[in-house]
Amino acid sequence: MQKHFLGLLLCIGLSLPAFSQQSLAGSLNQADRDSIWQIEDTLAVFSYTFLNDSLPQNRFGAVRKFIPALVRALKTENSFKYKFERLPNVSIQYPRDSSFRVFTWHLYVDVNEYRYYGAIQMNTSELKLFPLRDRSFELEGNLEQLTLAPDKWYGAVYYNLKEVKTKDQTYYLLFGFDRNELFRTRKVMDVLSFGSQGQPILGAPIIPGPRGELKKRLILEYSSEASIRLNYDEALGIIIYDHLTTINGKYDEGPVNVGDGSYEGFKIARDGLEYIPKVFDFVSETPPRPFPVLDTERKKKGN
Repeated sequence: MQKHFLGLLLCIGLSLPAFSQQSLAGSLNQADRDSIWQIEDTLAVFSYTFLNDSLPQNRFGAVRKFIPALVRALKTENSFKYKFERLPNVSIQYPRDSSFRVFTWHLYVDVNEYRYYGAIQMNTSELKLFPLRDRSFELEGNLEQLTLAPDKWYGAVYYNLKEVKTKDQTYYLLFGFDRNELFRTRKVMDVLSFGSQGQPILGAPIIPGPRGELKKRLILEYSSEASIRLNYDEALGIIIYDHLTTINGKYDEGPVNVGDGSYEGFKIARDGLEYIPKVFDFVSETPPRPFPVLDTERKKKGN
């Protein structure tokens, strides 16, 4: 019930006209900047609480209050120009052309459940906002082959965004982190595009697999005690990620995945992505020893 209530709250709280033609955001005047600054003070308190407070009712209450306060700030004309730099618990990612930005954050529910929240704000003078409603707990079938609308989002906190252009479409790769459950964590590379009416679409068959199949998103599930890589590497100019191998978990949780010391990747080409089966020639003989990313105590506190 809590899941549905919070998802509904996000959907209602952020629902705004989305498809009208609007001009790009201009400069933000000082009076409006000062107004958002004051709201940001409140948002910072709420974001700290929903991530760190030990009491569930306080965390849930903080995220409920955070959403309308954020919308109030974003309704300010030309709010796109405000960076919200005092919200370290909220990820804000921009494409290179700054045509939009993506807000994402998470709520700790319990040791095996996290709930994700987000919104896509377009670069317009008046607010044009698409809520992202996390429904990952009810999605069925192959998660890597689903095309999703914003109200049925596979929730994650995004830590990077990379543009991919083809002759027919521009796509945006969203690199995200999903805490998933106590023993198993996920990283995801989702594919964002915009339809003919400007609506966001999540998932597109542009990710090639080792056997030539095309995926709409890439999901890597691995042991919560391990650390794996999934990101665009600026120095190499490619997307790189750990090749996973399965081992027995140390806490009777059954099989879990860890990196085996080798890496796969994708090259961004003119027609999309090209699969790279082995990024480096060197391969370790044994998997690297996992090390904790999130210890149990921090998870209990909701960090």
